[in-house]
Amino acid sequence: MAHRRIAARELAILFSALSHPERLRLVEELRDGERDVASLQAILGVSQAKTSRHLAVLRAHRLVAERHEGRHVYYRLVAPEMAHWVAAGLDFVQASQTITEEIREAAIKSREEWLGQRN
Repeated sequence: MAHRRIAARELAILFSALSHPERLRLVEELRDGERDVASLQAILGVSQAKTSRHLAVLRAHRLVAERHEGRHVYYRLVAPEMAHWVAAGLDFVQASQTITEEIREAAIKSREEWLGQRN
């Protein structure tokens, strides 16, 4: 049973790295390939420092990799299929009986955008 404990611990570490809305959005924004920090910052609508901190967490957990080109830093998902897995989690959100209609609609629209033609 030690293998179950190890597997559960590793999943918990993965979930902790993804446990912030902006980090989940970063995963989805990197779905189609690499982007530079400035474009990710603009998409998220947060400061460069905050964007960099979230990317650092994802990098520390080996979920994203970086590439330097001059003064620009580009990020990509190490396992692009993770974006599909994250977006599929919206099925659980919209199925909940305790969420508001606003949350349900947001989950449906986001899932359509994220998974749209990419299924």
